[in-house]
Amino acid sequence: MHQKWAWSFAALSGFVLVAAGAFGAHALANTLSPRDLEVFHTAVRYQAWHTLAVMTVLAWHGQRALRGQMLAVGLWFAGMVLFSGSLYCLVLGGIRPLGIVTPFGGLLLMAGWLVLAWSAWRQRPA
Repeated sequence: MHQKWAWSFAALSGFVLVAAGAFGAHALANTLSPRDLEVFHTAVRYQAWHTLAVMTVLAWHGQRALRGQMLAVGLWFAGMVLFSGSLYCLVLGGIRPLGIVTPFGGLLLMAGWLVLAWSAWRQRPA
């Protein structure tokens, strides 16, 4: 994945998560059950943390490229789409069968962290 695309996706993800957070706080507060609203906010939180993580790794990659950094970014992108995306669809669209996808998104998010740890561990001293 080229950094230009990764930065663009991170910026778009940031836009979506701010819009989703505002939508959840204002438009959905009185229409969703408390449980569904919590699920929606969980999706927003996970997307927010991983968007920040992606931007941090991209900045780090710009300073010192390590094997595995861009793989971690790719895993996080896929994980955000599957995890947060499936939760958004579950709550907003009532597409309950999509809930089966959510754990796979979570596994991809965790795999990204493990790849990043491996990448940092294998880093050679400057």
